[in-house]
Amino acid sequence: MAESGVETARDGSTDVIETDVIVLGGGLAGLSMAAALATAGVPVVCIDRDSPQNHQRDDFDIRTTAIAYASKKVLEGAGVWRHMEQDAGPILDIRVADQFSPLFVHYDHRELDLNGENVPFGWILDNKDMRRALFARAAELPGLRHLAPAQATAIDRDGSGVTVTLADGRRVRGRLLVGADGRKSMAREVAGIKVRRWAYDQTAIICTIRHSEPHNGVAVEHFLPTGPFALLPMTENRSSVVWSEKSSLADAYITLPEEEFIAELDRRSGGYLGDIEILTRREGWPLSVLLAESFAAPRIALVGEAAHAIHPIAGQGLNLSLRDVAALAEVIVDAYRLGVDVGSDTVLARYQRWRRFDTVLLAVVCDGLVRLFSNNIPPIRLARDVGMAVVNKLPPLKRFFMRHAMGVVGDLPRLIRGVPL
Repeated sequence: MAESGVETARDGSTDVIETDVIVLGGGLAGLSMAAALATAGVPVVCIDRDSPQNHQRDDFDIRTTAIAYASKKVLEGAGVWRHMEQDAGPILDIRVADQFSPLFVHYDHRELDLNGENVPFGWILDNKDMRRALFARAAELPGLRHLAPAQATAIDRDGSGVTVTLADGRRVRGRLLVGADGRKSMAREVAGIKVRRWAYDQTAIICTIRHSEPHNGVAVEHFLPTGPFALLPMTENRSSVVWSEKSSLADAYITLPEEEFIAELDRRSGGYLGDIEILTRREGWPLSVLLAESFAAPRIALVGEAAHAIHPIAGQGLNLSLRDVAALAEVIVDAYRLGVDVGSDTVLARYQRWRRFDTVLLAVVCDGLVRLFSNNIPPIRLARDVGMAVVNKLPPLKRFFMRHAMGVVGDLPRLIRGVPL
């Protein structure tokens, strides 16, 4: 056992590790799932193909994550949030504009009262900081065995459970396998679940910047003909850049000399951030949608990008995954405490009903927004601008959209409502 609580590979071992739930995938969604279950007393093993040392390198992942208010509640319930709170920059206001039109929507967190409080819409933090928080929480939980690095080579199911064989010869046996292993999910493939995919002619250019003028906690999103351009507030007067560009042009922008790239950022942002310094390398991520046709199969449930991946236009990627975590953790914990088989068809059917419709609906809405705003057709542009102006002048409608952005609309799991599992 390593000092961090992570169990490393042991070549040639024939051990069989018995547990109730196996989480395949130790990324942001997978470790959040494992932490939520272990916090509630459910024995869980998380199989992670990368080592924590690799995950926590500053250059391993330069991306940032938007954590909505609802997702913060999930992470609080899983005991993770206190390990990351100091690294999270609050989103106090959101300003959405169609290109540089004078008509826009401005969401102010002070306009929405949640349980007697004005709370931020969400928070932005580096992925590496979120990973560090998840590893810290995993090390605190005796009911969570984190196997890393560990590579799954086979998954076998029978009527009573599922067995995962690892490359080092060990086997992990449980009643349920949670596939949190990303877009190329082995769990999904073994389950025989088909997916629907489509790609956008857009690539997200990402980097983190520091600027001389304060962002004041304001997230800005400009809808440009080539895709949305977002600046998301972080700690230490930094902002995360998520710039969606036509794929044929993205590489040219990414490889611009630094001064020219900064000039492009300044032009798209309107110059309100003052002098800009680029803190990370620039990366391009092709944008596409993935939707699994089912989120469950006998002895297997899917969460995160094993089940869905959507356009980042609304910043809902990981938030959607954490809603999966909250719902699946609840149905598993309820079954476990009643002595019911946590991998039974009844438990999985409840999760499927709860999550898939919400996910498909959000994917369709985001896809519609991308198609509506990623053009420069004058009549459509006029309709967009008028629509945003109307929303901005109608407080009840604005509050509805604000609650949606915070993830507090619909049939909410206990964790999102702040109720312990």
